[in-house]
Amino acid sequence: MKIGVLALQGAFREHIETLHKLGMEAVEVRLPEQLEGLDGLIIPGGESTAIGKLAVKYGLQEAIRRFVELGKPVYGTCAGMILISKDVGRDQPLLGMMDVKVERNAFGRQLDSFETDLPFPALGDDPFPAIFIRAPRIESVGDGVEVLAALPDGTPVAARQGNMLITAFHPELSEDPRLHRYFLSMIEEDTAKS
Repeated sequence: MKIGVLALQGAFREHIETLHKLGMEAVEVRLPEQLEGLDGLIIPGGESTAIGKLAVKYGLQEAIRRFVELGKPVYGTCAGMILISKDVGRDQPLLGMMDVKVERNAFGRQLDSFETDLPFPALGDDPFPAIFIRAPRIESVGDGVEVLAALPDGTPVAARQGNMLITAFHPELSEDPRLHRYFLSMIEEDTAKS
């Protein structure tokens, strides 16, 4: 398996390190041609407007959309979740692929960052150590979107639609590889179909 990590800005190195720990080949993606031959793509956390503008500048927006249309799995964390969503309530470059509405910086500023043990049934009985840093939240989901995890107040913070996965938090900053393993299982499902 060969996984790409969008490396325009943000926490891409941490995702690559996690993938390496799982024995996967991981490559930095900065140009459309670097998507060729990949089995999946992670769009990391960072600054969603900056990543979006750079994706437009380097022609990655359409290339990533085609990648998803081909059935290749894509996983967006934090800023990546914002970029994948169809609506963020403001004008900024988006990939606009997943039928979710997202609110940016929903939990406040950097000082309001937090960590919580998040029930995540798709990962098993043990909660996931979710790290939220200037995190977005999912305001609403469309048909075909499955909410995978929510905070105790019911706020959705992880979802899946077909070959697209999003989380509002940063799994790459925890020592728990289960979400990356879950994403790898999505790639295995895709490979089995081909």
